[in-house]
Amino acid sequence: MRVYNCHFCSSPVYPGKGIMFVRNDSKEFRFCRSKCHKNFKMKRNPRKLRWTKAFRKAAGKEMVVDSTLAFSARRDVPVRYNRDLVEKTLEAMEKVEEIRLKRERAFYKNRMRGNKAAQLEEDRKLVEAHPELLREREVELRRMQEAGEDDDDEDMSEMEVSEEEESEEEREKVEIALKSKSKRKMRA
Repeated sequence: MRVYNCHFCSSPVYPGKGIMFVRNDSKEFRFCRSKCHKNFKMKRNPRKLRWTKAFRKAAGKEMVVDSTLAFSARRDVPVRYNRDLVEKTLEAMEKVEEIRLKRERAFYKNRMRGNKAAQLEEDRKLVEAHPELLREREVELRRMQEAGEDDDDEDMSEMEVSEEEESEEEREKVEIALKSKSKRKMRA
């Protein structure tokens, strides 16, 4: 029993799951779900459907050329069982997986590097097109500050009375609460 890859979307097909289609020339096609099978029967190109791995690779969203990807290739050569070999293989598999994940993260960061500048540019255009949005936000912030100052004055007077009766541990809790309130005000 082995885990196959879907012929259409390249996701894993576990034993007992999915659909297997055998063509007249005895070529096997395995599909993870009926969605992939139906798209295959409709002769759709997986590279044009955004949800497939083929699209992601063709569009440059996933790594295509990397030495770690070669380790997942199928090998049909039978090897005599050797405990040491199995142990080393399992260790190597873990290391290869770690390396692959690091490289994928680096690839993703590299791909997303220019997005922040593009997003800022979009935001600038939005503000230029609709300056009234900023004015509305300023009014909301002023209202929140005014409402927040009134509530804080009442809270402070209540806390001063209760602090005289509390022990040192409870005083620390109150101070932490006050700090968090002031941080919230600063954020708003």
